[in-house]
Amino acid sequence: MSRKRITVLGSTGSIGRSALDVAARHPDRFEVVGLTAGANDQALEAQIAAFRPKVAALCDAEAAARLAARLKGGGTKVLAGPEGVAEAAAAPADLVVASIVGAAGLVPVFAAVEAGHDVALANKEALVSAGSLLMDAARKNGVSVLPVDSEHSAIFQCMAAGRPEEVDHLILTASGGPFRTSTAAELTAVTPEQAARHPNWDMGAKITVDSATLMNKGLEVIEAHWLFGLPTERIRVVVHPESIVHSMVVFQDGAVMAQMGVPDMRAPIAFAMAHPERLALEIPPPDFVALGALRFEAPDTGRFPCLELAYRATRAGGTLPAVLNAANEVAVAAFLDGRLSFTGIPAVVAAAMDAHISEPLASLEQVLAADAWARRHAGARIRTGAAAAAAAGPA
Repeated sequence: MSRKRITVLGSTGSIGRSALDVAARHPDRFEVVGLTAGANDQALEAQIAAFRPKVAALCDAEAAARLAARLKGGGTKVLAGPEGVAEAAAAPADLVVASIVGAAGLVPVFAAVEAGHDVALANKEALVSAGSLLMDAARKNGVSVLPVDSEHSAIFQCMAAGRPEEVDHLILTASGGPFRTSTAAELTAVTPEQAARHPNWDMGAKITVDSATLMNKGLEVIEAHWLFGLPTERIRVVVHPESIVHSMVVFQDGAVMAQMGVPDMRAPIAFAMAHPERLALEIPPPDFVALGALRFEAPDTGRFPCLELAYRATRAGGTLPAVLNAANEVAVAAFLDGRLSFTGIPAVVAAAMDAHISEPLASLEQVLAADAWARRHAGARIRTGAAAAAAAGPA
């Protein structure tokens, strides 16, 4: 059996590292032919030494120059800048694992699809900001978009129990994050350190904050809309603190298929990488006796309004989801830097959405323009709020 050629976009991040861990454990199944990262040339160099890919790229041109100088005479071609990352995404491969966080992953994902590569998609923004364009491009090029998010992987697996037309609705589960039981007053004082401590999953800082605000679940609603072709009223969210049931599919006869497992991102990553087969992984199944009970609760959109903002963006469509996503990225970065409160995140996003005149989506350039506009709007609002707070003096 020939090995599947894999390119990993965002290889130094948490999803990228997990994908490479799966590849390293199954060298007879995978050949890593491409790696890309943002600016961490030292981490990428170590990965190049371990996997010997044909091509590697760094979005940061100076970091790429440093890496190229150290690897001079080696067998890996080093590319630089966003164009280099897109070139690496389009280089010969069987599957591209797309795990670049944020809008920076948009162009490389489209480059991979246009090159005719199947994509294991962990980059939410490609579907959130440009879902109709991406799925149209995938159909045009005859490629598969395989979900890596645990929730969408769960739905993808459960859908095998019936035909698409037999599905009544989908249920996305949410852990509720670290502040599930916090009061509205307590949320105003949340610190970045507190928000970074997810109760169940080990993820990057931005995604962990999104989980805490429930924006992560809102973005997943938009993704599910495009991946599975269902309207928002047939995509529901329930809070499930144990994170054992990763999501569910409810069929028209009342049958419910649930996919379960311990919280470990290697499982959905490996499922996408090896599809349509399953790999043997050193991941134990849940101990149901020890768990005792699994809880399910309705999400509180009063304390966590980001979820409803995402539903609103999905219903409106057009360029509004791109604005939601970009404004949220800016707001989360400001929160992590101490320039915005936790409850300020949804306020910044809502203000950008309210100010934006949404247009029907027709091109990737349009998506990028809406993204840039939202970033400017959100940044200006954050600066204005910081200036007002400074002028008011200590409380």
